[in-house]
Order: sequence, then structure tokens, then C-alpha cells
Amino acid sequence: MFKDAEKLDPQDDSEELQQIVETTCRELKLHTEIEEDLVYPAIQEALGEDDQDLIREANIEHASAKDLIAQLEQMNPGDENYQPTFKVLGEYINHHVKEEEGEMFPKAKKAKVDIEGLGQTIMERKQAAGMGEEEAEQ
Repeated sequence: MFKDAEKLDPQDDSEELQQIVETTCRELKLHTEIEEDLVYPAIQEALGEDDQDLIREANIEHASAKDLIAQLEQMNPGDENYQPTFKVLGEYINHHVKEEEGEMFPKAKKAKVDIEGLGQTIMERKQAAGMGEEEAEQ
């Protein structure tokens, strides 16, 4: 979605840009809530003291993303910083995902976190929030 938004002209495609931004922000808010409520506590409990910074960093990254989302929610596509703010949000998210997939999740797997059980709980939570199965799998 971030790449799609980057290709749009804020003047000519403002409705499409706004739709992408709103959908992405809504999904990211739910995603961060689920990670903070379910995933991070399970991983934090399983990781040793030396790896606790991974959780702290992830929570700080979430706070930064939430700040950018809040800024976007106060803007409209005509604002000159709308598209650049969304681009920066995408950069934050891509960095965050790389760290999770490259560091946190492998350590969680090694620490025997019940990834499958967490996955099921996450799917149930997303479906309860009104996301369809296609969206929930993202």
C-alpha cells in the first residue's frame, strides 16, 4: 500500500490516496494493538534478559508509528505533508518488520514460543475486529 500511495498524485488522486492511507492506518492500529497485547508479552516472557531490548525497541517503534498515524488522521490529502508523512510511516514499518523477522521472531522460535497458538489467537482477534479472512492473514 505504501508503494501504491507513492505513485499517486495528491492533486489528481486525492480520494484514492486518502482511502489507502485510512485503510493502512486502521490496519496498522489493530496490528500494533495485537502485537502489544498478545505477541510481545509472550515473547518477552520467553526471551532471556539479554534480549529484552528487542521488545523495548519494538514498543518504541510502535509509539513512533502511532504518532505518525495520529498526524495523518489530522491531515487531508491536500496537505503538503500528507504523502511524505505516509512515506515516512512506510519506512518505519519496513524497518520494524525487518527487525521482527530478522531478530525477534527467530529468537522467539528458538525460545519455543507457541507461534502457532499465537497465530490462531491473532486471527480470532482480527476477525472479532471485523476484518475478513483475507485481511486477517496480512
